[in-house]
Amino acid sequence: MIIKLYDWVMRLAAHRNASSALFAVAFVESSFFPIPPHAMLVPMVLANRQKAWSFAAVATMGSVLGAIAGYFIGASVLYELIMKPLFELYGYSGKFEAFAASYKEYGGWIVFGAGVTPFPYKVITIASGIVGMNFLLFVAASIVSRGLTFFAIATLLYFFGKPIRDFIEQRLGLVATVFTVLLFGGFLAVKFLI
Repeated sequence: MIIKLYDWVMRLAAHRNASSALFAVAFVESSFFPIPPHAMLVPMVLANRQKAWSFAAVATMGSVLGAIAGYFIGASVLYELIMKPLFELYGYSGKFEAFAASYKEYGGWIVFGAGVTPFPYKVITIASGIVGMNFLLFVAASIVSRGLTFFAIATLLYFFGKPIRDFIEQRLGLVATVFTVLLFGGFLAVKFLI
């Protein structure tokens, strides 16, 4: 099924309404769709490098708006209807409140980290709504992380073209993860050393 979805996304990238499709895929990927918009962004930029940053902006807007939808799915539907009764049934309400407090404290970093790594972003958007993370911080972290990701891809493809496609497809997850670990490590080091 994933292969069929991936093939469908690749066909959308070649369509004349590809920007609209990119926006839609970026939107739904942030709340429930399994195929990331990167799969469309790469061939679109390779096909028309002059629109690289325009495509990156479309992907960022769609992803952030989809993240907001995911946040509200978590805030309204999942927690009240499903999670809260389950936590109460199993006696985990107190443990969830402790987890939620910790998530709220580091939530901006969690959202940022998920936005720039291969971690499924939809999980974080919905979890952020469930725990009631500060909405403005959530949106800001989403804009920065998703924008950084899509604009970095578009910029690399603009300047280096097709050879960078293989590099992105093979190593982006690893590079993004290492970057995030180093970023978190740097902030933790500053926090504990100062």
